[in-house]
Amino acid sequence: MMRKWEGGDPGVAHQKTPTCLLLTPEGAFHSFGYTARDYYHDLDPEEARDWLYFEKFKMKIHSTTDLTLKTQLEAVNGKKMPALEVFAHALRFFKEHALQELREQCPSLPEKDTVRWVLTVPAIWKQPAKQFMREAAYLAGLVSREDAEQLLIALEPEAASVYCRKLRLHQLLDLSSRAPGSGRLGERRSIDSSFRQAREQLRRSRHSRTFLVESGVGELWAEMQAGDRYVVADCGGGTVDLTVHQLEQPHGTLKELYKASGGPYGAVGVDLAFEQLLGRIFGEDFITTFKRQRPAAWVDLTIAFEARKRTAGPHRAGALNISLPFSFIDFYRKQRGHNVETALRRSSVNFVKWSSQGMLRMSCEAMNELFQPTVSGIIQHIEALLARPEVQGVKLLFLVGGFAESAVLQHAVQAALGARGLRVVVPHDVGLTILKGAVLFGQAPGVVRVRRSPLTYGVGVLNRFVAGRHPPEKLLVRDGRRWCTDVFERFVAAEQSVALGEEVRRSYCPARPGQRRVLINLYCCAAEDARFITDPGVRKCGALSLELEPSDGASPGRREIRAAMQFGDTEIKVTAVDVSTNRSVRAAIDFLSN
Repeated sequence: MMRKWEGGDPGVAHQKTPTCLLLTPEGAFHSFGYTARDYYHDLDPEEARDWLYFEKFKMKIHSTTDLTLKTQLEAVNGKKMPALEVFAHALRFFKEHALQELREQCPSLPEKDTVRWVLTVPAIWKQPAKQFMREAAYLAGLVSREDAEQLLIALEPEAASVYCRKLRLHQLLDLSSRAPGSGRLGERRSIDSSFRQAREQLRRSRHSRTFLVESGVGELWAEMQAGDRYVVADCGGGTVDLTVHQLEQPHGTLKELYKASGGPYGAVGVDLAFEQLLGRIFGEDFITTFKRQRPAAWVDLTIAFEARKRTAGPHRAGALNISLPFSFIDFYRKQRGHNVETALRRSSVNFVKWSSQGMLRMSCEAMNELFQPTVSGIIQHIEALLARPEVQGVKLLFLVGGFAESAVLQHAVQAALGARGLRVVVPHDVGLTILKGAVLFGQAPGVVRVRRSPLTYGVGVLNRFVAGRHPPEKLLVRDGRRWCTDVFERFVAAEQSVALGEEVRRSYCPARPGQRRVLINLYCCAAEDARFITDPGVRKCGALSLELEPSDGASPGRREIRAAMQFGDTEIKVTAVDVSTNRSVRAAIDFLSN
């Protein structure tokens, strides 16, 4: 594990570093994380305008509807650059940092093919975003395209689930076992007391206990039976990610019961709510101008808010003070002709006052109000998931991810879901759960044996036209034969269970003898019963590419290329074989070139 990140706020130990990237005015890498934030903050304001500072940019590739390799990101100063380069800069920094740490512990570490890299992404990310991360990793030099298997894409709630399997009872907090009437999250009891009876039964069976210890399954899972179901709610900076797993014995593998779900309800939502609050008080146009013209002071303000946000709690008494940088106060007076105190008095926001010490004074209710839209979104998603028939019988909810450290979120989830008999459990090192789980996933990628396809995937084909079944407008007559165009041939349906390694095979024949490449458009939709690629909701999402070697002319008949696609992994994979020669054909699925 990273021992400690450089920089950061005084008096706080940092296991993580923020998603901040600083590039020089020429676009060269300068720094990442706290180092980038602090250096940018200390730049002269005039000089800072030329530097490219990116923050909280991870979710941009999820929210972009038409993501390509040319998608651009905007720096704080308004300048744009390709998102792929921004992500590659960050990944290259991680690579060099990690290898340096490893070299200090193992000086003889060989450079090549030593490391398997695991990149974690939210489970709700679509295939283009996953492919984008892979392309950024290639550009960053983590692995080469020839050694693509040295890089794994792990889904964040799956990684958390894998880690939670290893936990012992003293490493967990059970929010549902708070002392009655105390109302304080600080007075939680460990989960082990409520499992004491089950443990006694297990102790009587030495064989069971021995097996479970040997297989590396944690104590919590020792009490769970084959077929038991649980939810992992991964609450991160950008998203909430939900996954439902069923424990399979005897090997402790996991089966996904419902496709990954969630939404953009991460901790960043609280930051945006604060920004909107400032806009209501001082004017949205002013906040936009201030961010552009006083970027370092804006960073100062976000740091001040972050510190107060972390101390917010549902039962905290007393107001919270947030320092406004002098630059903000001065800039506002110059822009508006009156001071910030006047702006607060005139605004419709009555739960934020001006402190005589030159600070914004927010009531605890006001701070909790900033959390509400994001927290409500998380709870609604969990409740909608629990209402699904596929996930009935769930008794346990693991709350993980950086945002799960928030007492406001913990209290709200327990209050909403504890009443319905769901046990809400938080690992002690909740902010690092996904990172540690990703390492375990890298050592055993087959631990999640069955996943659910999030979408229906297929291709458009011609079928024999059947009058009465096919629409007349789809009729195509060719060489005297009647065909139905645009038929959606399904490879896998949304919500279909797909086992790891399970293949969907299709054969394709090149149209011309000397053809060097076959390109087949892929379509996807949320519905399971789409009939045509022109149906509402069906869209072209990618292309299957088969690179053919020149035919040696030995087989005069039609050339057949057999493609095998796997939908049960974290990424959709394809391999292909030329049937006549039994040679492998270069095959790839591209989701980024629509």
